[in-house]
Amino acid sequence: MIRLRSRLFSASVGLISLAATAFVATTCSRPAENKSIPTASALEPAPAKLTVVEPVYEGALAKGWQDWGWAPRDVGNGPARINMENWGGWILAYPGTAFLGPFGALVFRLRAPADFGEFLEIHLASDSKSVYPNVIVKTEHKRAGEEGFEQIIVPMRALNPDNIPFDRVIFRAYKKVGGTRVEIDRIGFTAASAADLPRTEAPRDIVLTVDCGAAPQPISPSIYGISYDAAGDAKAPHLRDINPGARRWGGNPSSRYNWELGNAWNTASDWYFQNVNYAGRPGAIYEEFLTSNIALGAASALTIPTIGYVARDTTSYSFPVSQFGPQRATDPYKPDAGDGYTKDGKPIPPGNPARTSVAAPPEMIKRWVQAIRAEDAKRGVRGVQMYILDNEPMLWHETHRDVHPEPVSYDELLDRTLRYGKAVREADPGATIAGPALWGWAAYLYSAKDGKAGYHLKPDRLAHGDVPLLPWWLSKLKEHESRTGMRIIDVVDVHFYPQAEGVGGEKGGFDHKTAAKRIRSTRALWDPGYVDESWIKESVELIPRLKRWINENNPGLGIAIGEYNFGAEGHISGGLAQAEALGRFGQGGVHAAFYWGIPPQGSPVYWAMRAFRNFDGSGGRFLDLSLPTRAPDGMSIFASRDAGGTRLVAVILNFSPTTPVRPKLTARECGKILSKRVFQYTGGAAGLAQVKEGSGENAVAEKPLPPYSITVLEATLEKKP
Repeated sequence: MIRLRSRLFSASVGLISLAATAFVATTCSRPAENKSIPTASALEPAPAKLTVVEPVYEGALAKGWQDWGWAPRDVGNGPARINMENWGGWILAYPGTAFLGPFGALVFRLRAPADFGEFLEIHLASDSKSVYPNVIVKTEHKRAGEEGFEQIIVPMRALNPDNIPFDRVIFRAYKKVGGTRVEIDRIGFTAASAADLPRTEAPRDIVLTVDCGAAPQPISPSIYGISYDAAGDAKAPHLRDINPGARRWGGNPSSRYNWELGNAWNTASDWYFQNVNYAGRPGAIYEEFLTSNIALGAASALTIPTIGYVARDTTSYSFPVSQFGPQRATDPYKPDAGDGYTKDGKPIPPGNPARTSVAAPPEMIKRWVQAIRAEDAKRGVRGVQMYILDNEPMLWHETHRDVHPEPVSYDELLDRTLRYGKAVREADPGATIAGPALWGWAAYLYSAKDGKAGYHLKPDRLAHGDVPLLPWWLSKLKEHESRTGMRIIDVVDVHFYPQAEGVGGEKGGFDHKTAAKRIRSTRALWDPGYVDESWIKESVELIPRLKRWINENNPGLGIAIGEYNFGAEGHISGGLAQAEALGRFGQGGVHAAFYWGIPPQGSPVYWAMRAFRNFDGSGGRFLDLSLPTRAPDGMSIFASRDAGGTRLVAVILNFSPTTPVRPKLTARECGKILSKRVFQYTGGAAGLAQVKEGSGENAVAEKPLPPYSITVLEATLEKKP
């Protein structure tokens, strides 16, 4: 989570430190060494006072900061003394915090042998894939100090020109130096002046259009879905603030959940193929999931195993070192639990599945659904709104290779869909059933059997008329329905993750280039003209493509995006991508969509969710009918109205990191605007804050919409006669 921290103090010699990621030694070209180094007496005097707002080290580490190594050093009893020979260095980190500033400079005192010359390099870092500049301390950064120290002042515009979050600062020798210890003290980050703040361009005048006269698209509240975490729910009191429309019980362990035991999963390849109790408590955890969602007012999407095996207990594991021998990696807390690979990286053939698992045929799953419906009858409300047939079957030969070592084929996928889907349908005739929960692009088109042989060879696909997997599966389900009268699947469920380098995942990059690519990558959801900027290198147009495949092969089915995540949930670009995705799901008529994870409280992704589900903290939300909209490049607007036509809520996104916009809103056939409220999020700690609305019907806010911002407009409309 991005936090602005301002523990303000003044010092005669100021400090500033920023946190940077773990050091990775690389070989790269360096500027030529300056052989003429001025002595301390020749340097300009240091400023009389530097205001440090984030102290890092002054004789000892400041609160929250940690010493992450790596060179030999003496720390905590005065100036840090570091041996920087052999390219040695020092990492200072503040884990769990992403500093955004704005800061003015990193400051510290330095005392080093004169014959070292210019030797010191500094850079910031984080767990993300962002690239931070390496800055060599030169004469321009030095001021005269006391006691033989030089005062170093490195502007943040050099260390962090893109103003991206960081949690570490790294000092290192960029060239070989001797073993005499270097002394560093009074490290900190100074307050920013007006000149240090990110520069913005002049506002751009734009036109945004909302068409209330066109036929609206109903919005399913289940598109505002998130994951369920059996262990983490108690640590997420902000769930009610997010107001999710649905929650999904899923992920790799859900393939091996034993409902009869109630609290037993297998971690699969996520963590050494171990049976565990994720919840850490007894009882039927799935029932806790359903009842908690009822209390939240959220729909429940329940993944049911079709792989054929579930955990037999909460303690067994599949690849004991004591039986299979030394392995590539083992659980640091349970050294006998291996990862199933030999020391040289070859997969170990799995043993009997009974070591960890019991058989889970369709009859077992049928009993589960019957038990759920029996409980529904007691409480008087349906517990499960959508059953999902397992999770990412085209990866089972990797994720669950201890019980399913062979890759899934076209025919196996269809067979399991029919057998397990029939069991669910018989136990709950009114159920909504989703599948096949494919992991991504390659799985939409090919089977895992094709993947193992090589997609260019695609033997399984060729054996099935060279028809892509998902259209073939849909057509076969339609044939089954025509023959038997039983519809097995109601919703086509696929997963979507951006594949471009550095974009996805918690550690996705924050730099401007990667952030822009992240935002563009959302176009793969809807834009036929967008060529995916990854190994895919073609148009994905996921929602239109799925609609075509459904219409051509099995008309009437809905669409679910069972997992998605655009990465960098701690950066505003992650929040903008999330808001863009939610808007596109609504415009595209998607039935359900589930963000992978629980958005951390106060994160940009959290505020993006709240822009649609609880923008004012009192239940204000995006409404139930999506309206056609139009916006210029670099912007998006999503608009909704209620059934009575007296309320309108719009979400406006400015994707530019530097340019504010002054929008003119054209609301066609919407009626006269009687009143409005405006809320805005720009990535800061204030979250979605109410701002002054613009005067006149065409104005959104009194001031231009800032760069990298999410703006919510709520308007009350005059009722049409």
